[in-house]
Amino acid sequence: MAKSWLGLEEKTVMVTGGASGIGKAIAKEYLNNGANVAVLDIADNVPDFKSERVIYIKTDVTDRSAVKSAVEETISTFGQVDILVNNAGINIPRLLVDPKDPEGKYELDEAVFDIVMNVNVKGVFFCAQEVAREMVKKGSGVIINISSECALEGSEGQSIYAATKGAMDSFTRSWAKELGKHGVRVVGVAPGILEETGLRTIEYETALAYTRGITVEDLRAGYERVTTIPLSRVARLDEAADLVCYLGSHRASYVHGVTYNISGGKTRG
Repeated sequence: MAKSWLGLEEKTVMVTGGASGIGKAIAKEYLNNGANVAVLDIADNVPDFKSERVIYIKTDVTDRSAVKSAVEETISTFGQVDILVNNAGINIPRLLVDPKDPEGKYELDEAVFDIVMNVNVKGVFFCAQEVAREMVKKGSGVIINISSECALEGSEGQSIYAATKGAMDSFTRSWAKELGKHGVRVVGVAPGILEETGLRTIEYETALAYTRGITVEDLRAGYERVTTIPLSRVARLDEAADLVCYLGSHRASYVHGVTYNISGGKTRG
């Protein structure tokens, strides 16, 4: 079979958090480009990707044994792992201090801190380590960490989420120095504001609106205001997925140790 420009045919990709949102868009785009895809997620409802080149493995990325089993199943099914997309993440808006309700519902506590850190940092570590062991053995591979623009900018009411994404950016830089000598590339992608997905729940919006002192209606209206984005619109999921596919391909063979901000040129000013 003739190879496409990206040459992803017969490559095997693992996408964590691939059952919905940006993860699902990434999984679909790799399938569109001829790759085999293992989708790891905690969702009970298995999405229909309409392809025989995809497997779904229910996986809690904070459970090392579950991650190890998922890697083994992927290799057993497809023979190897060429690309890991660390996309699974969680965001629970909280204030560091809530003067209106000290130690209340929307003030950051240890339980929320641990949940977000475990998924967004420990889960990334577990997945990267288990997959990197295999990549180092064969002398090739790509690890792509899905970060966020807020890792650079910060985000009101989302400090713990922003901190975990900053940690991912540091993982990308450090692992690139460690793994590059073994033929393994490590890169990051930091999306800005994306089009709406099912992950934008009423619970999330209520919490975020509270932390910013506005109503949910005000928050939703803000999604449409794009005055700080030079391209004057939010990103489509497939645009982020396109970048992730490119970075996983041989066309990006000298791209290493950097995180790409895909935000339409969004700035504070």
